[in-house]
Amino acid sequence: MTTTPRTPALRLVMLLRVSTAGQLDGYGLEAQEKDCRRWVRTAGPALGGVRIVRVCTDGGVTGKAGDDERPGLSEALQMLAAGEADGILAPNLDRVARELTQQEAILSVVWAHGARAFTADRGEHLPDDEDDPMRTFVRQVMGAAAQLERGLIAKRLRNGRKTKAANGGYAYGAPAYGQRAEEKALTVDSAEAEVLEQMRAWQEEGVSIRGICERLNSAGIPSKRGGKWHPTTVARLLSPDARAAARQQSAQARAAERAQTKRQRADRILSRLT
Repeated sequence: MTTTPRTPALRLVMLLRVSTAGQLDGYGLEAQEKDCRRWVRTAGPALGGVRIVRVCTDGGVTGKAGDDERPGLSEALQMLAAGEADGILAPNLDRVARELTQQEAILSVVWAHGARAFTADRGEHLPDDEDDPMRTFVRQVMGAAAQLERGLIAKRLRNGRKTKAANGGYAYGAPAYGQRAEEKALTVDSAEAEVLEQMRAWQEEGVSIRGICERLNSAGIPSKRGGKWHPTTVARLLSPDARAAARQQSAQARAAERAQTKRQRADRILSRLT
């Protein structure tokens, strides 16, 4: 009597992620793993069985980060490269990466190792096929639509914070000197307010910004963050023009840093694909 050899179960690495700022939809690690394991139970038999060989987690890591900045993703890809797993399983492509370009790059790495990619919401994501261009088109259109939706949600949140701040409310960030946050609202910090009034009085007397700074440090009065005072900090507090210039400079610096980070991540991904 002959028996048919049993096909070994598909070995998958489960990939989970939550971002640094918290998920807008509240989709935490526990819920993500629950959805993945439900998919294994329902879809596994049709695949000849599925076995989760490792759960790789990126907790508090932005989905824009590259694999070398995400230990969970990096471990998953290394297991594929070493032949220790046959593919990855994520709750959805957004958990693989937030941006479409990152998703596509990671999927390319998975397929380059001869591995398979699954998500609990869509099943298997098949490799690109030149004889089936609709496969690539549908996947990328759905990814672009999801990215657009996330961008619109984030924009609404930013606009809401800006409107609240414009109306005098406390939206986010560290309170200005002379104020403190209390139950999500700004209130006067009496001790800092007195120091601020003294600074203004010295300025009216003709004391220079540097002189005010020296008086504050000599008196042992700490800055907002508890350190010593610097002339630029004093100038921002006493001069509206200086405050506006400092905000503009900070915004430009943040934009330049974001652009540089994107370029570096793109270069790292390209180096892995070429």
